[in-house]
Amino acid sequence: MTPEHHIWACALAIERQQGSNAAIFVAERVGALALQGDAAGVEMWKAIAARLQDLSRQGGREQG
Repeated sequence: MTPEHHIWACALAIERQQGSNAAIFVAERVGALALQGDAAGVEMWKAIAARLQDLSRQGGREQG
């Protein structure tokens, strides 16, 4: 699996698990990682957030 595929897989899993709370879930993760000083983690979760936005623009399957 490529890194890009991994990010998309994470975004899809989070969308499926969190439904309409996905953006809040991701924002909380980004905040927690930032407080820990985990720059790589923050960047990964920001990438996931961007893919979630893409999904919502494309009519993602929000649940919740």
